[in-house]
Amino acid sequence: MRRVIVLLLFGAASLLAWRLVQQPPARAAVARAPAAVPATVQKAGLADVPRELRGVGTVQARRSVTVRTQVDGRLQSLGFTEGQDVRAGQVLARIDARALRAQYEQARGARARDLAQLDDARLELRRDVGLVAAGAASRQSLDAQRALVRQLRAAVQADDAQVDYARVQLGYATIRAPISGRTGERLVDPGNIVHASDPNGLVVINQVDPIDVVFNLPGQDVHEIQQARSKGPLRVRVFDSDGTHALASGRLVLVNNQIDPASGTIGLKARFANPGHALWPGQYVRVHLVLGHYEHATTVPASAIQRSQAGTYVYVLDAQQRARMRPVRLSQEQDGVAVIGRGLRPGEPVVIDGQYKLSPGVLVHALAPLPRASAAAGRAR
Repeated sequence: MRRVIVLLLFGAASLLAWRLVQQPPARAAVARAPAAVPATVQKAGLADVPRELRGVGTVQARRSVTVRTQVDGRLQSLGFTEGQDVRAGQVLARIDARALRAQYEQARGARARDLAQLDDARLELRRDVGLVAAGAASRQSLDAQRALVRQLRAAVQADDAQVDYARVQLGYATIRAPISGRTGERLVDPGNIVHASDPNGLVVINQVDPIDVVFNLPGQDVHEIQQARSKGPLRVRVFDSDGTHALASGRLVLVNNQIDPASGTIGLKARFANPGHALWPGQYVRVHLVLGHYEHATTVPASAIQRSQAGTYVYVLDAQQRARMRPVRLSQEQDGVAVIGRGLRPGEPVVIDGQYKLSPGVLVHALAPLPRASAAAGRAR
């Protein structure tokens, strides 16, 4: 009996062991089934995107003039206040003109004296012509009188020049604005003796409307710039130093005539209407040179772009929600938006976040993008 019980127990243990051996592979198979990898997915957008080149620049006055005196004398008065907008021709300062006015009157007096002598010599010449014709005077005296007339005529011409010179010098005593613009701080106070050789001048005037921005771009962009410029004026937009606030929109007016060999960059200049003085000389700005537009371009958030030794690529999802590597050609990447030139069509689902967890063929659990990321790719500018 004991033997029968032992056999039954042994059989039960064998059956239990067999069932345990058979069940774990099924469980292991279930455990080995790959779980879907979560990743943020967004469909490629379609938008019109500006084709731009970007750089940094400095605002400079279109014209800047240091106002100086052209004659020596005592500064009598100033006709402007610091920081004032002035017009071309406006009186800025006056120099004590008494000595200059005396020189002018002296020149006029010398001219009047020589002119009277010339008139008298001409009358004498007419009389001598009659006397020579009557045989009452010699030919030699007639020639001498003609020479005197020519001499006095030359003296009057010299007097005319002296009068003009004295008039100009007297005019320099009133100093006028050579350009319209805004004055800086005054450099000399009334009462001081000023000289034409003074290095600092009286005041600096900067023309700030319109105003210029000078900036540099890589030399290899020259051909693209010239091609775009041949089709018409190019628009230039400027932003503050952070690149967040647009300040003004103008046009490109200069592409320098050579590339700087030291830096490999080309200098450019843009001009802007500046009635509200949003731009100020010496200001540091970010510059966007608009060469055209990518029309109906395929766009994705820049975070979707991956790079390898073979080039740029993105992860797209196939019909089974599996990740596939797709090589793409990148036309432009700015403001968080990538413009795809080739390799992707609008509407295709693209992974924009979580690529580090992916490999080709992996099942993806698609997550919706944040509203901000979604707006970035489809924005038309």
